[in-house]
Amino acid sequence: MTIEGWTQTLGAVPLLLIAAAAIGVLLFLIIRLRMHALIALIVVSLATAFATGIPTNQVVPVLINGFGTTLGTVALLVGLGAMLGRIVETSGGAKVLADYLIGIFGEKRAPFALGLASLIFGFPIFFDAGLVVMLPVVFAVAHRLGGGVLRYGLPAAGAFSVMHIFLPPHPGPVSASAFFEANVGLVMIAGLIAAIPTWYVTAYLYGLWTGKRLVLPVPELLGHASAAAEANPPRFRTIIGLLLLPLLLIFVNTGLSTLASSGVFAESVKNEYWFQLLRTLGETPVALLIAVLVALFVLGARRGTHGGDLEKLLESSLGPVCSVILITGAGGMFGGVLRASGIGSALAGVLGNIGIPLIVAGFLISAILRIAQGSATVALTTTAGLIAPAVAAAGLNGMQVAALVIAVAAGSVVVSHVNDSGFWLVGRFFGMDVKTTLATWTVMETLIGVMGFAIASAIFVLAGLAG
Repeated sequence: MTIEGWTQTLGAVPLLLIAAAAIGVLLFLIIRLRMHALIALIVVSLATAFATGIPTNQVVPVLINGFGTTLGTVALLVGLGAMLGRIVETSGGAKVLADYLIGIFGEKRAPFALGLASLIFGFPIFFDAGLVVMLPVVFAVAHRLGGGVLRYGLPAAGAFSVMHIFLPPHPGPVSASAFFEANVGLVMIAGLIAAIPTWYVTAYLYGLWTGKRLVLPVPELLGHASAAAEANPPRFRTIIGLLLLPLLLIFVNTGLSTLASSGVFAESVKNEYWFQLLRTLGETPVALLIAVLVALFVLGARRGTHGGDLEKLLESSLGPVCSVILITGAGGMFGGVLRASGIGSALAGVLGNIGIPLIVAGFLISAILRIAQGSATVALTTTAGLIAPAVAAAGLNGMQVAALVIAVAAGSVVVSHVNDSGFWLVGRFFGMDVKTTLATWTVMETLIGVMGFAIASAIFVLAGLAG
């Protein structure tokens, strides 16, 4: 949010000190004083707004804007996703999928199977939407095999993360490609080269290692199937069809958007009714709503469940996720305050003249902006805009430019912490407190960013030698 008629007079150093102090106070309140995360985030966001000099009459609007913007994307997604997950879980469908995966890959390789499925689903689907859809399967496998939720959850969450970070048609690499005028096909190749080994090392192997050290109970967000439901479960193809339905609808949306932005469709086609209708049906909230309605019929009414029971089932799914929604929104509020304060612009101005290799500068600027203000998208687009003139003047070949896209994207994901709404979403979904989320999710995201950058750098050097 930009504040009309107001200009930040503080420099980058004071703003960074305020941001660092705010993060430190927030962690102290939550970890040491055991203050509820929602209250702590609101208090610290309010104090940070005053400290950074945001006009008094704009403080509350800035807070509400950051909170509301985050809830606009999170609330419907989590609420509808929880409904779909509750239906799939209580019908016995999640157990059917879990049994199928275990039957193919074996019990020891169940985390690998969940991660592989998430890599495939994560190609067209944004991180949060994919994770919500996969949660019932992850929880069912964890219930069935034991060993805690992290052993199965981190490989799956990490898979969605690497696909979202490195591969078009996700917004980060697409935006950077546009700034750098990169070939999207080459970005796709470089992204796959970075994403697959990065997932295997930093999400799958790290998830297994962390899961052994920290055995957390499986959250009860989605409930359990009754004995009657498990005795008469739905068919595997029914469940896989239900989970694929929203993913396919979202894929149509992202596919059409990518084709339109790349110039495949004429400008007039974008205004056609069929084009707009397909894109609307593929918007994440609409796609999840359609999936919930189909699930209610296929797994509910068609199997003899009365309307009143279905209503109670859906109602019971919302209570456990209310905390997830509100705390995630408050995390977005804190990040929104930091962005509105102008920290990103001030920091970008200081970092823009760093005299280091271009690919290193792209990664470092993106990483510092990400740590400072929380939003990966803001970090990536700001960095891409800063270094785009240098990229254009550097005389790089196509694969080197693609590697630069991956490097900047890698920087935008490191050190996911308390000013990132995704940090709260994952932590609450997996039933982790702040300290545990920092020790697991934050570390994994940082490893993903660092390894992705290392691979991007290798591609950059090899492409330069070959070109």
